[in-house]
Amino acid sequence: MLGSGCVAWAGANELTDQERAKGWVLLFDGRSMEGWRIGEDPVPAANVKEGTFNPRNVGSGRKLYVAHYAARQFSDFVLVLDFKLTKECNSGVFVRVVDPTEPVQSGLEIQLFDSFGRAKVGKHDCGALYDAREPSKNAARPAGAWQHLEITARGSRIDVVLNGERVVDADLERWTEAGKNPDGTKNKYKTAYREMKRVGYVGLQDHLGDCWFRNVKVKPVEAGK
Repeated sequence: MLGSGCVAWAGANELTDQERAKGWVLLFDGRSMEGWRIGEDPVPAANVKEGTFNPRNVGSGRKLYVAHYAARQFSDFVLVLDFKLTKECNSGVFVRVVDPTEPVQSGLEIQLFDSFGRAKVGKHDCGALYDAREPSKNAARPAGAWQHLEITARGSRIDVVLNGERVVDADLERWTEAGKNPDGTKNKYKTAYREMKRVGYVGLQDHLGDCWFRNVKVKPVEAGK
C-alpha cells in the first residue's frame, strides 16, 4: 500500500521537476542544516555526513531539532523522509510543534523505534502516534536498513504510512480528555489532542541511539483537500 503523497523521487536530497511543480519543499539538502535550529542555535555542521543528518553525533540527551525553514510553520501537509536506525534506537518525528522548547506537550510525535520482528506492537513502537495510537501492523525493517515514512496531516486527521504500509489513521477529535486515549488508556499529554493547535514546526528527535535522515520533504496542502 502506498500513501497518497508518493511521487517519483529524484536523487538523494533533491526535488524532481514534478515535485517542484506540485509544491514540495526540500527541508534537507544533504550538505548543511541551514534553516534548522536547536532552540535558538544553529545545528553544527558535524551532524551532516555523506548526505545524511544524524541528530545524535554532537552529544546525548533529548535534543529536538526543529526545522524553522525560513520561519515557516506547516498546518495541513504531506511530510516524507527516509530514516535508518541503530539497534534499540529510539527517536521520533514531530509535527505541528508550537513550542520547540516543549515539543512533547505542544506537538505530535510519530515514533521511530527498532521494532523489527515484534509479534505485537504498541503505542511506543515504530510508526505509532506516540503514547496515543499503536500501529495497525509491524511494518518496521531491521536496524541498519533504510526505511521510508510518510505523514499526512489534514485538519484533525493524521495518517502514517511506514515502508508502504498504512499503520495509523487517526482522528484527533476523538482525543477529548487530557491524559486519556479514546480506548481508555492513559497518555502523557496535558492537553487533549482535539484542543491542540493544528499548525507548527517539523522536528527530528535526538533521544536514544544513532539514527540518520535523508530526503526530508514536505508538501503543504490546502485545508480540506
